Amino acid sequence: MKRDAIKNASTAIGQQPITLDVLQEKYLKEGETGAPDIYRRVARALASVEPEADRARWEQRFFDNLQAGAIGAGRIMSAAGTAIQATLINCFVQPVGDCIQGVDEGGYPGIYEALREAAETMRRGGGVGYDFSRIRPRGAEVKATGSLASGPCSYINVFDQSCATVESAGARRGAQMGVLRIDHPDVIEFITAKRTPGRWNNFNVSVGVSDAFMRALADDQPWELVHRARPGAALLAQGAHQRADGLWVYRSLSARELWDTVMRSTYDFAEPGILFLDPIQQDNNLRYCETIEATNPCAEQPLPPYGCCDLGPVILPRFVRHPFGFGGLPSFDFEAFEQ
Repeated sequence: MKRDAIKNASTAIGQQPITLDVLQEKYLKEGETGAPDIYRRVARALASVEPEADRARWEQRFFDNLQAGAIGAGRIMSAAGTAIQATLINCFVQPVGDCIQGVDEGGYPGIYEALREAAETMRRGGGVGYDFSRIRPRGAEVKATGSLASGPCSYINVFDQSCATVESAGARRGAQMGVLRIDHPDVIEFITAKRTPGRWNNFNVSVGVSDAFMRALADDQPWELVHRARPGAALLAQGAHQRADGLWVYRSLSARELWDTVMRSTYDFAEPGILFLDPIQQDNNLRYCETIEATNPCAEQPLPPYGCCDLGPVILPRFVRHPFGFGGLPSFDFEAFEQ
């Protein structure tokens, strides 16, 4: 194809039908016909918290930025400036404790209290991440009822069904991230859960990996699966025992065997992901007052318990001048990007 023909084809593409379909399904409100209408609504909403005398100026600045390619993520573009009682914060991390109701000994909300809080967050349009590692493993003692625990994976089933049931604000389905530490006794069930068709369809999942595990992996050492909760009689009979640090060792296995299980599941099913927990803590400049154990649903933002974040893409091709050499020397407009 000749050079001019390529140029004509690229400029003739315009707006594709699927673009309008997505706009209509997820973002356009009554009376809106295209992206500029969305930008104006969002800009007006963002400027509404400024002093009245400054609002028009800030609305125009927001509108110009949106037009230039710095837009908000889905929740913002869908809900800002509407009557919907939705959050304009995209993502949250919901703490989950090792009890059914109330709070556990570490101050974390019980499982069903966390489920209630997460459902309210998703109902208003927020995505939620969780670390389920505090929940005692399958077969652990539950002294209060004289029974045995069913383990975190069984409760993740409940959170998954809740997400499927609760429709988020603006007719958007909720998004979730489930995390379990690499030393949790139920980690193999967690790693292989998505081998069962239909299980945890409303979750992304990631394994929280420590530096200690990576050293055991490099040295081909055994790895202990541990928890604070005392194992039941059957597990004790199979060799479960308490370590000097007070944690109970449920079983040991080869670190490489465990890592191979992760890799096979990731290769076959694209999950679980990996969170390197120690580097995350080291890189967090608030580590003196918070501990990060989970991320938002897409895993780009590690967050502490009840932490939250706003998201937004910048459409970088908008700042490319003379792409592929058409009309001049290709360049990136850093000045416009800075603005």
